[in-house]
Amino acid sequence: MATKSGFIAIIGKPNVGKSTLINALIGKKIAITSPKVQTTRFRITGILNEGDNQFVFIDTPGMHKPYHGLGKSMDKSASDALMDADVILWVVDQTFRRTDQVILERVKQSQLPVILVINKIDTLENKSEIDKVIISFLKLHEFSEIIPISAMEQTHLIQLKNALSNHLVLGPHYYPDDYVTDQTDESRMSEIIRERILFYTEQEIPHSVAVMLESLKYNEAQKTMDIDALIIVERDSQKGILIGKKGEKLKRIGSEARKEINHIFDLKVHLTLWVKVKKDWRNDPTTVSRYGYGK
Repeated sequence: MATKSGFIAIIGKPNVGKSTLINALIGKKIAITSPKVQTTRFRITGILNEGDNQFVFIDTPGMHKPYHGLGKSMDKSASDALMDADVILWVVDQTFRRTDQVILERVKQSQLPVILVINKIDTLENKSEIDKVIISFLKLHEFSEIIPISAMEQTHLIQLKNALSNHLVLGPHYYPDDYVTDQTDESRMSEIIRERILFYTEQEIPHSVAVMLESLKYNEAQKTMDIDALIIVERDSQKGILIGKKGEKLKRIGSEARKEINHIFDLKVHLTLWVKVKKDWRNDPTTVSRYGYGK
């Protein structure tokens, strides 16, 4: 039987559940998640092979009005993903708002088929609430399909994959069948550390943090890895908050990140975290690029 494949751009406003959705579709955690907006900072590719079909999902940062260099890089990453896609998954979790207009304009400009995904239906009280969301978008664009789902509870994902299969293209697969993502292990590990920081910090700190792995030393015989990771913040006050009283907060972040890395990569990891201040790094294009964003 002939093989089919296709690139699927997952777009939407920040915090609508795009990363949770790609993890649920792939069946593995390849994108970090948190209740904080703008958790995803760069495009993440997830690969799902089912039979002769290969779905290549592109998880993008939430489309938003950027206020600094990092934000502009994130927004460009989301927009560029549309240029590579065969079909768009536009994920929403509430009725159409004025802030959705910029996404609607980019969707129309792309001239690609669009599947509207109503996420988080487990949080809506009844079917009439779902209908309100659908009706608010229905008159704005001619969608290929409109599918209500819950990424968290993995509701109606089979229907979503069936709808997407109609937009795959005949031809060879782009990735080997055992691939689930094109991210490096180092990138995934640094993101796991950042996820724990997002969980334990508030206000401006989550948006001001970057994580870089300084060194990785693998012991083949013992299947252990020593990791030194550098956490970058923009102000001395943020460094103090992140470290916490007697270093307790940083210890907790490191402990939980280490357990997660152990679980995902089947390793025994020794993780050491350092915190460094790099003032206003988000507005320095060279630094933004060096920290892995905007690629």
